[in-house]
Amino acid sequence: MATPHQWTFFSNHGHVLICLSKNADQPLREVALAVGITERAVQRIVSDLEEAGYLTRERNGRRNIYTLKTDKELRHPLEKEHRIGEILAVLDVD
Repeated sequence: MATPHQWTFFSNHGHVLICLSKNADQPLREVALAVGITERAVQRIVSDLEEAGYLTRERNGRRNIYTLKTDKELRHPLEKEHRIGEILAVLDVD
């Protein structure tokens, strides 16, 4: 988890997307540990991402499988001409 004087280039939403792109069926508990936030915060972020159309969630037994919509454009006006898949490709996690 970041200390008050540290910052990162990606938001927690971005970190969750990166984690799910690496392993689409990992438990959100594992995502929370990797990102350094609570499982409840990850659940809210996944709901945000699903509602905005950045991912879909499909139940498989007792697990969810997440599918990222890599052709979806970024939200901020400065980046809106770029797609999620471009970011993941640069980070080599697509």
